Amino acid sequence: MDILDLIADFKTAMERKLSVMPERIRPWTTEYTNPKSLPKNMILTGLRGSGKSTFLLYHSMQSGKKMLYFSADNPVLASENIYNIVSSIFLSGYDGVIIDEVHFSRNWSLHLKSLYDDFPDRIVWASDSSSLILREGTADLSRRYVFIQMPFMSFREFLFLETGNNYNIVNPFESVNSTKLPVSPDARLLSLFEEYKKHGTRPFYQEGNYEERSLSLLEKTLNSDVPFFVPTITQDNLRLMTAVIGLLSSANIPRLQVKSLCADWGISADKLYQLLEVMNAVGAIQIIRFQNDTKAKSAGAKLFLADPCLYSVLHGKIGNQREAFVSSFLNQAGFSVNASRNETEGDFIISKRTGNLQLGTNPLLKIEVGGRDKVLKKSDWVIRDNLDYPGDKSIPLWLLAMMW
Repeated sequence: MDILDLIADFKTAMERKLSVMPERIRPWTTEYTNPKSLPKNMILTGLRGSGKSTFLLYHSMQSGKKMLYFSADNPVLASENIYNIVSSIFLSGYDGVIIDEVHFSRNWSLHLKSLYDDFPDRIVWASDSSSLILREGTADLSRRYVFIQMPFMSFREFLFLETGNNYNIVNPFESVNSTKLPVSPDARLLSLFEEYKKHGTRPFYQEGNYEERSLSLLEKTLNSDVPFFVPTITQDNLRLMTAVIGLLSSANIPRLQVKSLCADWGISADKLYQLLEVMNAVGAIQIIRFQNDTKAKSAGAKLFLADPCLYSVLHGKIGNQREAFVSSFLNQAGFSVNASRNETEGDFIISKRTGNLQLGTNPLLKIEVGGRDKVLKKSDWVIRDNLDYPGDKSIPLWLLAMMW
Protein backbone atom coordinates (compact mmCIF):
# COMPACT_ATOMS: atom_id res chain seq x y z
CA MET A 1 0.00 0.00 0.00
CA ASP A 2 1.22 3.52 -0.81
CA ILE A 3 2.45 5.23 2.36
CA LEU A 4 0.31 8.34 1.78
CA ASP A 5 -2.78 6.17 1.42
CA LEU A 6 -1.81 4.36 4.62
CA ILE A 7 -1.43 7.65 6.51
CA ALA A 8 -4.83 8.77 5.20
CA ASP A 9 -6.37 5.51 6.45
CA PHE A 10 -4.75 6.01 9.86
CA LYS A 11 -6.18 9.53 10.04
CA THR A 12 -9.68 8.33 9.19
CA ALA A 13 -9.49 5.49 11.72
CA MET A 14 -8.26 7.89 14.41
CA GLU A 15 -11.12 10.30 13.70
CA ARG A 16 -13.58 7.43 14.10
CA LYS A 17 -12.08 6.57 17.49
CA LEU A 18 -12.17 10.18 18.63
CA SER A 19 -15.80 10.53 17.56
CA VAL A 20 -16.91 7.76 19.92
CA MET A 21 -14.84 8.79 22.95
CA PRO A 22 -17.08 8.53 26.04
CA GLU A 23 -18.34 11.66 27.73
CA ARG A 24 -16.99 10.44 31.05
CA ILE A 25 -13.43 9.12 31.02
CA ARG A 26 -11.91 7.30 33.97
CA PRO A 27 -10.22 9.78 36.34
CA TRP A 28 -6.85 8.00 36.26
CA THR A 29 -6.63 9.22 32.65
CA THR A 30 -7.92 12.75 33.12
CA GLU A 31 -6.06 13.32 36.40
CA TYR A 32 -2.72 12.05 35.11
CA THR A 33 -0.66 15.25 35.28
CA ASN A 34 -0.79 18.15 32.83
CA PRO A 35 -0.87 16.66 29.31
CA LYS A 36 1.73 19.17 28.14
CA SER A 37 4.15 17.70 30.69
CA LEU A 38 3.63 14.08 29.73
CA PRO A 39 6.87 12.41 28.66
CA LYS A 40 7.73 13.08 25.04
CA ASN A 41 8.70 9.43 24.67
CA MET A 42 6.75 6.90 26.71
CA ILE A 43 5.39 3.35 26.69
CA LEU A 44 2.09 2.72 28.47
CA THR A 45 1.38 -0.80 29.71
CA GLY A 46 -1.67 -2.34 31.37
CA LEU A 47 -4.33 -5.03 31.14
CA ARG A 48 -6.20 -5.37 27.89
CA GLY A 49 -9.38 -3.31 28.07
CA SER A 50 -8.13 -1.05 30.86
CA GLY A 51 -8.34 2.07 28.69
CA LYS A 52 -4.81 2.55 27.33
CA SER A 53 -5.95 3.67 23.88
CA THR A 54 -8.39 6.14 25.43
CA PHE A 55 -5.61 7.49 27.66
CA LEU A 56 -3.32 8.14 24.71
CA LEU A 57 -6.04 9.59 22.48
CA TYR A 58 -7.34 11.84 25.28
CA HIS A 59 -3.88 13.26 25.99
CA SER A 60 -3.17 13.69 22.29
CA MET A 61 -6.23 15.96 22.08
CA GLN A 62 -5.13 17.89 25.18
CA SER A 63 -1.54 18.33 23.99
CA GLY A 64 -2.25 20.80 21.20
CA LYS A 65 0.05 18.79 18.93
CA LYS A 66 -0.70 17.16 15.58
CA MET A 67 -0.70 13.46 16.46
CA LEU A 68 -1.52 10.32 14.47
CA TYR A 69 -2.71 7.03 15.99
CA PHE A 70 -2.35 3.52 14.59
CA SER A 71 -2.27 0.00 15.99
CA ALA A 72 0.63 -2.32 15.19
CA ASP A 73 -1.67 -5.36 15.22
CA ASN A 74 -3.40 -4.07 12.06
CA PRO A 75 -3.03 -6.89 9.48
CA VAL A 76 -2.11 -4.32 6.83
CA LEU A 77 1.11 -3.67 8.75
CA ALA A 78 2.19 -7.29 9.07
CA SER A 79 5.00 -6.91 6.54
CA GLU A 80 5.68 -3.20 7.04
CA ASN A 81 8.67 -1.58 8.73
CA ILE A 82 7.47 0.51 11.65
CA TYR A 83 10.47 2.86 11.44
CA ASN A 84 9.72 3.65 7.79
CA ILE A 85 6.03 4.20 8.53
CA VAL A 86 6.65 6.58 11.43
CA SER A 87 9.40 8.41 9.55
CA SER A 88 6.95 9.05 6.70
CA ILE A 89 4.33 10.25 9.20
CA PHE A 90 6.81 12.74 10.68
CA LEU A 91 7.88 13.93 7.22
CA SER A 92 4.20 14.50 6.42
CA GLY A 93 4.02 17.17 9.09
CA TYR A 94 2.94 15.33 12.24
CA ASP A 95 4.36 16.28 15.62
CA GLY A 96 3.99 12.80 17.04
CA VAL A 97 2.64 9.28 16.75
CA ILE A 98 0.72 6.87 18.98
CA ILE A 99 1.60 3.22 18.34
CA ASP A 100 -0.86 0.82 20.00
CA GLU A 101 0.05 -2.85 20.66
CA VAL A 102 3.63 -2.08 19.72
CA HIS A 103 4.98 -5.60 20.31
CA PHE A 104 3.09 -6.86 17.23
CA SER A 105 5.61 -5.04 15.06
CA ARG A 106 8.78 -6.91 14.12
CA ASN A 107 11.93 -5.48 15.72
CA TRP A 108 9.75 -2.95 17.51
CA SER A 109 12.32 -2.04 20.19
CA LEU A 110 15.10 -1.34 17.68
CA HIS A 111 12.73 0.84 15.67
CA LEU A 112 11.61 2.79 18.75
CA LYS A 113 15.26 3.36 19.69
CA SER A 114 16.07 4.63 16.19
CA LEU A 115 13.01 6.91 16.13
CA TYR A 116 14.10 8.43 19.44
CA ASP A 117 17.63 8.98 18.14
CA ASP A 118 16.73 10.23 14.66
CA PHE A 119 13.72 12.45 15.53
CA PRO A 120 14.62 14.04 18.89
CA ASP A 121 11.99 16.77 18.53
CA ARG A 122 9.03 14.44 17.84
CA ILE A 123 6.62 12.67 20.18
CA VAL A 124 6.50 8.87 20.27
CA TRP A 125 3.89 7.27 22.54
CA ALA A 126 3.44 3.51 22.46
CA SER A 127 1.32 1.04 24.38
CA ASP A 128 1.36 -2.64 25.15
CA SER A 129 -0.55 -5.04 27.37
CA SER A 130 2.48 -6.21 29.33
CA SER A 131 5.52 -4.72 31.00
CA LEU A 132 7.28 -7.93 29.97
CA ILE A 133 8.25 -6.08 26.78
CA LEU A 134 10.88 -4.31 28.90
CA ARG A 135 12.77 -7.58 29.17
CA GLU A 136 11.98 -8.99 25.76
CA GLY A 137 13.01 -6.06 23.59
CA THR A 138 16.42 -6.33 21.96
CA ALA A 139 17.18 -2.63 22.38
CA ASP A 140 17.64 -0.89 25.72
CA LEU A 141 14.77 1.60 25.91
CA SER A 142 14.95 2.37 29.62
CA ARG A 143 17.17 5.43 29.08
CA ARG A 144 15.03 6.75 26.23
CA TYR A 145 11.40 5.98 27.10
CA VAL A 146 9.41 6.48 30.28
CA PHE A 147 7.37 3.39 31.19
CA ILE A 148 3.96 4.00 32.77
CA GLN A 149 1.80 1.21 34.21
CA MET A 150 -1.96 1.73 33.95
CA PRO A 151 -3.89 0.07 36.80
CA PHE A 152 -7.30 -1.45 36.40
CA MET A 153 -10.19 0.80 37.35
CA SER A 154 -10.81 1.57 41.02
CA PHE A 155 -14.23 1.73 42.68
CA ARG A 156 -13.66 5.49 42.99
CA GLU A 157 -13.40 5.70 39.20
CA PHE A 158 -16.37 3.39 38.71
CA LEU A 159 -18.44 5.74 40.90
CA PHE A 160 -17.43 8.65 38.69
CA LEU A 161 -18.51 6.85 35.52
CA GLU A 162 -21.81 5.87 37.14
CA THR A 163 -22.69 9.05 39.02
CA GLY A 164 -20.43 11.86 37.77
CA ASN A 165 -19.10 12.41 41.32
CA ASN A 166 -15.31 12.44 41.63
CA TYR A 167 -14.49 11.45 45.21
CA ASN A 168 -11.17 11.85 46.98
CA ILE A 169 -8.54 9.11 47.19
CA VAL A 170 -8.49 7.50 50.64
CA ASN A 171 -5.76 5.87 52.70
CA PRO A 172 -7.75 3.33 54.76
CA PHE A 173 -4.73 2.56 56.95
CA GLU A 174 -4.90 6.02 58.45
CA SER A 175 -7.42 6.89 61.14
CA VAL A 176 -10.53 6.83 58.95
CA ASN A 177 -13.84 7.27 60.72
CA SER A 178 -17.35 8.04 59.55
CA THR A 179 -16.66 11.79 59.44
CA LYS A 180 -13.60 11.37 57.17
CA LEU A 181 -15.09 9.03 54.59
CA PRO A 182 -15.10 10.39 51.03
CA VAL A 183 -18.71 9.28 50.56
CA SER A 184 -21.47 7.92 52.77
CA PRO A 185 -21.84 4.13 52.45
CA ASP A 186 -25.60 4.20 51.93
CA ALA A 187 -27.67 1.56 50.15
CA ARG A 188 -26.97 3.12 46.74
CA LEU A 189 -23.19 3.05 47.19
CA LEU A 190 -23.15 -0.52 48.51
CA SER A 191 -25.33 -1.61 45.59
CA LEU A 192 -22.90 0.04 43.16
CA PHE A 193 -20.01 -1.78 44.83
CA GLU A 194 -21.75 -5.09 44.19
CA GLU A 195 -21.98 -4.07 40.54
CA TYR A 196 -18.32 -3.05 40.55
CA LYS A 197 -17.29 -6.49 41.81
CA LYS A 198 -19.12 -8.08 38.88
CA HIS A 199 -17.84 -5.91 36.03
CA GLY A 200 -16.23 -2.67 37.18
CA THR A 201 -12.49 -3.10 36.81
CA ARG A 202 -12.35 -2.19 33.12
CA PRO A 203 -14.32 0.68 31.51
CA PHE A 204 -15.62 -1.34 28.55
CA TYR A 205 -18.41 -2.65 30.81
CA GLN A 206 -20.38 0.39 29.65
CA GLU A 207 -20.56 -1.02 26.12
CA GLY A 208 -22.54 -4.14 27.10
CA ASN A 209 -21.87 -7.88 26.59
CA TYR A 210 -19.38 -7.73 29.44
CA GLU A 211 -19.03 -11.47 30.02
CA GLU A 212 -18.44 -12.26 26.35
CA ARG A 213 -15.96 -9.44 25.94
CA SER A 214 -14.08 -10.40 29.12
CA LEU A 215 -13.70 -13.99 27.99
CA SER A 216 -12.66 -12.82 24.52
CA LEU A 217 -9.94 -10.58 25.99
CA LEU A 218 -8.74 -13.41 28.21
CA GLU A 219 -8.54 -15.70 25.21
CA LYS A 220 -6.59 -13.10 23.25
CA THR A 221 -4.22 -12.62 26.17
CA LEU A 222 -3.49 -16.36 26.36
CA ASN A 223 -3.45 -17.11 22.63
CA SER A 224 -1.84 -13.93 21.29
CA ASP A 225 0.25 -12.33 24.06
CA VAL A 226 1.76 -15.37 25.76
CA PRO A 227 3.19 -16.90 22.53
CA PHE A 228 5.24 -13.73 22.00
CA PHE A 229 7.19 -14.48 25.17
CA VAL A 230 7.24 -18.30 25.29
CA PRO A 231 9.29 -20.05 22.60
CA THR A 232 8.04 -23.36 21.19
CA ILE A 233 4.57 -23.04 22.69
CA THR A 234 2.17 -25.81 21.66
CA GLN A 235 -1.60 -26.15 21.37
CA ASP A 236 -1.51 -28.32 24.49
CA ASN A 237 0.27 -25.49 26.33
CA LEU A 238 -2.49 -23.10 25.30
CA ARG A 239 -5.17 -25.53 26.47
CA LEU A 240 -3.29 -26.03 29.74
CA MET A 241 -3.35 -22.29 30.44
CA THR A 242 -7.11 -22.24 29.89
CA ALA A 243 -7.40 -25.17 32.31
CA VAL A 244 -5.34 -23.25 34.88
CA ILE A 245 -7.79 -20.35 34.68
CA GLY A 246 -10.67 -22.75 35.29
CA LEU A 247 -8.90 -24.43 38.20
CA LEU A 248 -8.10 -21.13 39.91
CA SER A 249 -11.65 -19.85 39.58
CA SER A 250 -13.21 -22.93 41.19
CA ALA A 251 -10.52 -24.16 43.62
CA ASN A 252 -11.32 -24.15 47.34
CA ILE A 253 -7.69 -23.20 47.99
CA PRO A 254 -5.98 -20.88 45.44
CA ARG A 255 -3.03 -23.14 44.68
CA LEU A 256 -1.96 -25.50 41.90
CA GLN A 257 -0.77 -29.06 42.26
CA VAL A 258 2.30 -28.84 40.06
CA LYS A 259 3.14 -32.56 39.95
CA SER A 260 -0.44 -33.51 39.13
CA LEU A 261 -0.73 -30.89 36.38
CA CYS A 262 2.57 -31.94 34.83
CA ALA A 263 1.52 -35.60 34.81
CA ASP A 264 -1.95 -34.90 33.41
CA TRP A 265 -0.69 -32.62 30.62
CA GLY A 266 2.63 -34.29 29.84
CA ILE A 267 4.62 -31.15 30.55
CA SER A 268 7.83 -30.53 32.49
CA ALA A 269 7.77 -28.52 35.69
CA ASP A 270 10.17 -25.98 34.14
CA LYS A 271 7.77 -25.37 31.25
CA LEU A 272 4.80 -25.02 33.60
CA TYR A 273 6.65 -22.48 35.75
CA GLN A 274 7.57 -20.56 32.60
CA LEU A 275 3.95 -20.48 31.44
CA LEU A 276 2.76 -19.32 34.87
CA GLU A 277 5.34 -16.52 35.01
CA VAL A 278 4.31 -15.23 31.60
CA MET A 279 0.61 -15.52 32.47
CA ASN A 280 1.40 -13.39 35.51
CA ALA A 281 3.34 -10.84 33.42
CA VAL A 282 0.65 -10.41 30.75
CA GLY A 283 -2.15 -9.98 33.28
CA ALA A 284 -3.95 -13.33 33.17
CA ILE A 285 -3.13 -14.39 36.73
CA GLN A 286 -1.46 -12.89 39.79
CA ILE A 287 1.10 -14.95 41.70
CA ILE A 288 1.43 -14.19 45.41
CA ARG A 289 4.62 -15.46 47.02
CA PHE A 290 5.73 -15.93 50.59
CA GLN A 291 7.82 -13.12 51.99
CA ASN A 292 11.51 -13.46 50.99
CA ASP A 293 10.67 -16.23 48.51
CA THR A 294 13.31 -15.83 45.80
CA LYS A 295 12.87 -19.20 44.11
CA ALA A 296 13.17 -18.86 40.36
CA LYS A 297 10.99 -21.92 39.82
CA SER A 298 7.86 -21.74 41.91
CA ALA A 299 4.09 -21.65 41.53
CA GLY A 300 3.90 -19.22 44.44
CA ALA A 301 1.98 -19.52 47.70
CA LYS A 302 -1.36 -18.40 46.23
CA LEU A 303 -2.56 -17.79 42.69
CA PHE A 304 -5.50 -15.61 41.70
CA LEU A 305 -7.07 -14.38 38.49
CA ALA A 306 -5.52 -11.01 37.68
CA ASP A 307 -8.91 -9.42 37.04
CA PRO A 308 -11.02 -10.35 40.08
CA CYS A 309 -14.25 -9.66 38.14
CA LEU A 310 -13.52 -12.84 36.17
CA TYR A 311 -14.56 -14.83 39.25
CA SER A 312 -18.08 -13.48 38.73
CA VAL A 313 -17.95 -14.20 35.00
CA LEU A 314 -16.77 -17.79 35.66
CA HIS A 315 -18.99 -18.28 38.73
CA GLY A 316 -15.92 -18.84 40.88
CA LYS A 317 -15.43 -19.06 44.63
CA ILE A 318 -16.38 -15.91 46.54
CA GLY A 319 -13.57 -16.40 49.08
CA ASN A 320 -10.93 -16.46 46.35
CA GLN A 321 -12.50 -13.45 44.69
CA ARG A 322 -12.31 -11.47 47.94
CA GLU A 323 -8.63 -12.27 48.40
CA ALA A 324 -7.98 -11.52 44.72
CA PHE A 325 -9.64 -8.12 45.10
CA VAL A 326 -7.64 -7.29 48.24
CA SER A 327 -4.28 -8.28 46.76
CA SER A 328 -5.11 -6.44 43.51
CA PHE A 329 -6.30 -3.27 45.28
CA LEU A 330 -3.16 -3.18 47.39
CA ASN A 331 -0.88 -3.77 44.39
CA GLN A 332 -2.60 -1.07 42.35
CA ALA A 333 -2.16 1.39 45.24
CA GLY A 334 1.59 0.78 45.48
CA PHE A 335 1.98 -1.88 48.15
CA SER A 336 3.89 -5.14 47.95
CA VAL A 337 1.75 -8.14 48.86
CA ASN A 338 3.03 -11.47 50.16
CA ALA A 339 1.26 -14.52 51.52
CA SER A 340 1.51 -15.17 55.24
CA ARG A 341 3.33 -18.36 56.22
CA ASN A 342 1.30 -18.53 59.43
CA GLU A 343 -2.42 -18.39 58.59
CA THR A 344 -3.32 -17.63 62.21
CA GLU A 345 -1.64 -14.26 61.71
CA GLY A 346 -3.53 -13.34 58.57
CA ASP A 347 -3.83 -13.96 54.85
CA PHE A 348 -1.32 -11.38 53.59
CA ILE A 349 1.68 -9.38 54.72
CA ILE A 350 1.97 -6.00 53.01
CA SER A 351 4.71 -3.40 52.79
CA LYS A 352 5.27 -0.08 51.08
CA ARG A 353 6.46 -0.13 47.45
CA THR A 354 5.53 3.04 45.52
CA GLY A 355 3.01 5.87 45.53
CA ASN A 356 1.93 8.38 48.16
CA LEU A 357 -0.08 6.18 50.54
CA GLN A 358 1.64 5.14 53.76
CA LEU A 359 1.25 2.35 56.30
CA GLY A 360 1.80 4.63 59.25
CA THR A 361 4.79 3.81 61.44
CA ASN A 362 4.83 0.09 60.63
CA PRO A 363 7.03 -1.23 57.80
CA LEU A 364 4.83 -4.35 57.55
CA LEU A 365 1.15 -5.03 58.19
CA LYS A 366 -0.64 -8.36 58.53
CA ILE A 367 -3.99 -8.48 56.78
CA GLU A 368 -6.93 -10.86 57.22
CA VAL A 369 -9.67 -11.05 54.56
CA GLY A 370 -13.25 -12.27 54.77
CA GLY A 371 -16.94 -11.50 54.99
CA ARG A 372 -18.86 -9.26 57.35
CA ASP A 373 -18.17 -11.40 60.46
CA LYS A 374 -14.51 -12.24 59.76
CA VAL A 375 -12.42 -12.10 62.95
CA LEU A 376 -9.17 -10.19 63.28
CA LYS A 377 -7.09 -13.22 64.41
CA LYS A 378 -3.53 -12.01 65.07
CA SER A 379 -3.48 -9.62 62.12
CA ASP A 380 -3.17 -5.84 62.24
CA TRP A 381 -6.25 -5.23 60.08
CA VAL A 382 -9.18 -7.27 58.84
CA ILE A 383 -10.72 -6.43 55.45
CA ARG A 384 -14.42 -7.24 55.51
CA ASP A 385 -16.74 -7.57 52.55
CA ASN A 386 -20.45 -6.71 52.99
CA LEU A 387 -19.54 -4.07 55.59
CA ASP A 388 -20.49 -0.40 55.41
CA TYR A 389 -18.44 1.57 57.95
CA PRO A 390 -14.86 1.03 59.14
CA GLY A 391 -14.38 0.04 62.75
CA ASP A 392 -11.60 -0.74 65.17
CA LYS A 393 -8.97 -2.42 63.00
CA SER A 394 -11.59 -3.30 60.34
CA ILE A 395 -11.78 -1.85 56.83
CA PRO A 396 -14.72 -2.35 54.46
CA LEU A 397 -13.66 -3.86 51.15
CA TRP A 398 -15.29 -1.00 49.24
CA LEU A 399 -13.09 1.53 51.05
CA LEU A 400 -9.95 -0.39 50.07
CA ALA A 401 -11.02 0.14 46.45
CA MET A 402 -10.85 3.94 46.84
CA MET A 403 -7.04 4.12 47.13
CA TRP A 404 -6.31 5.24 43.54
